[in-house]
Amino acid sequence: MPAPRTVYDAVLQAARDVNKLGCALDAEMLGTALLGSVYAVAADDRAAAVRDFVGRFLTATVDPDTPATATIREVFATLVPDADGAAEVGHATQAPSWATQLGRVRPTGCWAYGDVYGDQTSYLVTFAYEDSSDGGPEHAVVALVDHNIGITKDVFVATSATPLLAQVREICDADELTWFRSEDPGRLRDEVGRHLQVTDELSDLPSDGSLATDRALASARLALLPAVTTPPLTEPAGPTGNDLVRDFLASPEAARYELPADAGAAADVASMDFCLSLVLDHAASLPGGDPLRWSPAVAGLFLLDWVHRRAVLDLDDAAMMPRVVRAWSAYSTGRRHLPAAAVRETEEALEELIPEFARLYTTGERRSPATAAVAQLISEGVDPSDTAAIDAWLEANRDD
Repeated sequence: MPAPRTVYDAVLQAARDVNKLGCALDAEMLGTALLGSVYAVAADDRAAAVRDFVGRFLTATVDPDTPATATIREVFATLVPDADGAAEVGHATQAPSWATQLGRVRPTGCWAYGDVYGDQTSYLVTFAYEDSSDGGPEHAVVALVDHNIGITKDVFVATSATPLLAQVREICDADELTWFRSEDPGRLRDEVGRHLQVTDELSDLPSDGSLATDRALASARLALLPAVTTPPLTEPAGPTGNDLVRDFLASPEAARYELPADAGAAADVASMDFCLSLVLDHAASLPGGDPLRWSPAVAGLFLLDWVHRRAVLDLDDAAMMPRVVRAWSAYSTGRRHLPAAAVRETEEALEELIPEFARLYTTGERRSPATAAVAQLISEGVDPSDTAAIDAWLEANRDD
C-alpha cells in the first residue's frame, strides 16, 4: 500500500474499513478518534482547528471515489455539523444501513456527581439511538470539570451506559466524601461547555484520559441538550471580606490554634494578618473565588506552590503559616458542614503538607524569579519599596 500523500489520504486510509463496522456508534467512535489527532496537535483554538479541518476535508473529498470515503464524510459531517460544507453532505446510496442512524440519538438521563469539597464535578449523560439495531447500544458521555483549575479536564464516551451508571451510583453510595444527583440538562451543558472552551485554548492538554479522542463525539452529543434555563445554584449568604476575617478571628478554631488577638505581640499579629491575607488571595485566584472552599487539594496548591511563587515570607511568617492554615482548615470545613471524614482527611493531609512547605521555604526551590529577587533584597537589608535603595543595590552589584 503506497504511503499517504496528504493528511486527507492518511484519514481515508485509516477509515478504509468504516463500512465493515457493525453500527453507527462504532463509526462515530472511529470518526471522533481520527479527529482527536487534529485536536491534540492544534496550536491554539482546538475546536476551531477541528472544525476547519473537517471543512477542508469535505472540500477535498467532494467527489468521493469509494463507498468508504462517502461514509466517513457523513460521519465527520455528523460529528462537526458547523463545519463548512457539512450541511451539504448527503446520504450515500452504497452506505451501510446503519448510516441513517448517525447522530440520531436522544438523551435519556442526566446526572452529576463529585467530591464534597467541591474540587471536581463529573457530569454523565446517557443517549439512545432512535433505532438501536442499527444505531448501537445506549451509551454515555462523561465530562470531568476541575474547579481548581477551571477546565473540563476529561471527556469520554462509554459504549455501554447501564453498567457505568450503576457503578457510579454504587461508588457514591459507599463513599461519604462523594455525592450523586440528577442534573438539569441545560445546566449540565452550560457547565461542561464553558469549561471546555477554556480547555480548548490550553497550550498543553491534560495527559491522562480520553479528552482528545472523544472530544468531537462528546460535544456533538452535548449539543443536543437544551440551552441553560435553570439559574445558578444559590448558596446561603455569609460574611465576606473584612467581615469574614473578623468572624474567623473570633471563632473557636482561631482560639484553638492560639492565633494572636489584637492585643498580642505586634510581630505575631503582623505575621498572622499577612498569612491570612495570603490564604484569601489564593482563594480569590481560583475559579469561583470562594474563600471557604478548602480541601486537601486546595491546601496542597497553596502550601506547595502558590505561596512560594507569589509571596516572600520571613522566618516569623513561615513559623506562623502552619497555625493559620490549620485554624482556617478547621473553620472553613466547619462553616461548610463537611462530614467528619472530610474534616479528618483534610487535617491528615495538612500534617503531610506542612513539613514539605517548611522544606520548600528553606530551599527556595519553588520561588519565582521575582520572589527570589525580593527575598535576596530583604536578606541583604534592602527595603523592596525603596526605589533609591534598590538602585543603589543594583549599582553596587553591577557586573564589571
